Amino acid sequence: MEAVSEQKPRSRRKRMTGKERREQLLDIGRQLFAERGFDGTSIEEIAARAGVSKPVVYEHFGGKEGIYAVVVDREMQQLLGMVSEALIGEHARAKLENAALALLRYVEESSQGFRILARDSHAASGTGSFASLISDIATQVEHLLADEFRSRGYDPKLAPMYAQSLVGMVALTGQWWLEVRKPKREVVAAHLVNLAWNGLSSLDPKPRLETLQRRRRTD
Repeated sequence: MEAVSEQKPRSRRKRMTGKERREQLLDIGRQLFAERGFDGTSIEEIAARAGVSKPVVYEHFGGKEGIYAVVVDREMQQLLGMVSEALIGEHARAKLENAALALLRYVEESSQGFRILARDSHAASGTGSFASLISDIATQVEHLLADEFRSRGYDPKLAPMYAQSLVGMVALTGQWWLEVRKPKREVVAAHLVNLAWNGLSSLDPKPRLETLQRRRRTD
């Protein structure tokens, strides 16, 4: 008697909802933008990795500019949110430590996103550059420095400049640390705060350039 072969029904892939497809395209775009930047990424490759045709990408985002704008905006909001939540504590040093740790934690846990932001966001993002992001973070820090300056008899009007310097120092160190990943996050934060805090605690109220003063004496 001839054996009857049983054919198993073919498993059908579950069709993605519009929201699921959108998130898939954003994830793929994020990976490619981190690897190659905006100009090095093409709609063709995004569509190929997603297993869809180019019109599907255009339908959801209108092009890679649309994907890029959403990716950059999400990353900026995430980083700003992490730093804002970190600015807690009664003492100014604790807030500085928390903020440094938050930025480094973002670098460590969202390395793809940080690579995209640190490339200096393309004009297609519509959300500004990495420098503008640093400026936004510095704005949240400057009022802390202004209070500290007043208590020490320094000019609080200089707080915005110092805030830009401090946040820029941490951000640039984060770019370096993104590649080397040594020492550990907590160690890097400790050294950054050591440089910043001990420098702030010994500020000269009216600093002058020593080399410039020497030149004036010899003229």
